[in-house]
Amino acid sequence: MPLHSFGPAVRANYLIHFVLSGKGMFTCKGQSYHLKAGEGFLIEPGVSAFYQADATDPWAYLWLGFDGNMAQDIVSKIGLGGTNLTFQSSHGKELEDIILEIIRHSTLSNYDVLMIESLLFRFMGFISRDITVLGSHRIKGNEYVRKAVEYIQNNYSKAIHVQEVANHVNINRGYLHSLFKEELGMSPQEYLRNVRLTRAAEQINMTDEPVEIIAAANGYPDPAVFSKAFKKMHGLSPTQYRKRTMENSRKSIMEDQ
Repeated sequence: MPLHSFGPAVRANYLIHFVLSGKGMFTCKGQSYHLKAGEGFLIEPGVSAFYQADATDPWAYLWLGFDGNMAQDIVSKIGLGGTNLTFQSSHGKELEDIILEIIRHSTLSNYDVLMIESLLFRFMGFISRDITVLGSHRIKGNEYVRKAVEYIQNNYSKAIHVQEVANHVNINRGYLHSLFKEELGMSPQEYLRNVRLTRAAEQINMTDEPVEIIAAANGYPDPAVFSKAFKKMHGLSPTQYRKRTMENSRKSIMEDQ
């Protein structure tokens, strides 16, 4: 879909996206990258990222999420992580086949879990065969935006405001707003809100913490304000969102039995 976007979002695990066709933009750590078919990008856990399909030639991509004790080592072995977040590979067909095979092993049996682990290593193996870490496609982001994004990522759980962010990078709030719109396509307030609410959604899905605790942990001391903002972004209240996730999980398990 043209201009379809995701984020800014903070994820709890590693994610690798690989572009099968079309074009799009990936923004992370204050840097923007324009990518096309045969290229991919890495999102590291705890790092806010934003990506968007091209307006005239929207991309189609596959993605794989993973974590665990060996995750960082695997990523490092193929040359990604840190400032190396984008790459090129000629094995798109093999990567697509592996993802389809992973989907076929969707139950929670020991057999399927082990098969998925082996397929993850196979996926990484194909990437590593001829990987080229991209640098020429990188577009240097505005230094003020980079510092502001870093400050937001480190402090979103606190009751910070955009003025505080502007003060931190020592520029006028209006100027910071203009720079964010130019670099990321959204205002600093929208970026801060999206980071908080995306992280909150992950915690609602992955923990049993009460909603008011999650709200406070993501910069919303007032649960009512949090619920209103959450519903505006996700279309459901936090409680409804958690209930839907649990129902979908149960349904998936029952269908696989």
